[in-house]
Amino acid sequence: MTVTRHLPALFLFAASLTPALAAEPASSAQDKWTVLFDGSSMDDWEMVGREGSHWNLKDGLIIGTGKPSMLVCTKGPYKNFRYRAEVKINEGGNSGLYFRTTRKPGFLDGYEAQIDSTHTDPIRTGSLYGFCHVYKQLVKPDTWFTYEIEVRDDVWRGRELTRIKITVDGNELYEHMDFAKTYAPGYFAFQQHDPKSIVSIRKVEVLPLAD
Repeated sequence: MTVTRHLPALFLFAASLTPALAAEPASSAQDKWTVLFDGSSMDDWEMVGREGSHWNLKDGLIIGTGKPSMLVCTKGPYKNFRYRAEVKINEGGNSGLYFRTTRKPGFLDGYEAQIDSTHTDPIRTGSLYGFCHVYKQLVKPDTWFTYEIEVRDDVWRGRELTRIKITVDGNELYEHMDFAKTYAPGYFAFQQHDPKSIVSIRKVEVLPLAD
């Protein structure tokens, strides 16, 4: 697995795909987002991991603290989709937004969009962990931001692949083309990385896309 470390090259690569992508039909007004967390209930979410990890509903937010664990959305699995959430991470905190993960995941199961502004791990928010890494701080700690992920299995020049588009606060960073199709359709989850991390989550939605 090759990790891409140079953002300029990624932006150029994404730009080279623009004509092909522009030919795709835009989402119609009839497209309906499915709410996965509305601020009032965690009924569709389940913790997987160690005792001493906490995922609490407070003031309309999901707040993750304590020992390492995962909070998994029990709805799914999902294959092609747009997925978005509003997230905040504390100073020195580390978390992750997982997609196409398993129903009982560990940290290495599924794609992870990194949530990290100032943790000792230098791989920052905007990174697709293990695939495309962002080292510049795009979001300050203790600041709300919107993460949007678009995922689609596709064929490019006769080769099957999984396209993964990463957007932070409305700014599209890149589109990664995973020719290994590393992870099959699966579930969404959030990571509680370590006892010093506090991750806050609100307004989680998914828009399924046609195969």
